[in-house]
Amino acid sequence: MGTPVAYATLGKEAPSASQPAAPSAAARGKAHIETRLHFGTERPDGGPKVTDRQFLAFVEEEVTPRFPSGLTIQDGRGQWRDSHGVVERERSYELTLLYPASEARVRDVQIERIRDAYKKAYAQESVARIEERANADF
Repeated sequence: MGTPVAYATLGKEAPSASQPAAPSAAARGKAHIETRLHFGTERPDGGPKVTDRQFLAFVEEEVTPRFPSGLTIQDGRGQWRDSHGVVERERSYELTLLYPASEARVRDVQIERIRDAYKKAYAQESVARIEERANADF
């Protein structure tokens, strides 16, 4: 590790090459993947909106069996441009899944099945998927 180029000091000298800088806080936790899925509730075919009861039943049937260790659901408001160029504004759900990075391949298949099931069940054009690497400690 090299010596940093610049220091902000408050009355103390910057460490010299023979005096290493204090180590930063150790990264906590283990490598995980955080996947967020965004589920719309409007139906492009003009059908009735997806209700809370329907969405929670979907989670119970499709998501919980694949991710029994836990998940987070948040209510949202979103918008996106549909395949016809129309900007759709709708109530939505954000589902967050956190799993060990070592399980990424297996989880990828499960997540795609969840997305496909929702699109089919509620006539959706898309379910957005966002992923980030994270360290998690429980």
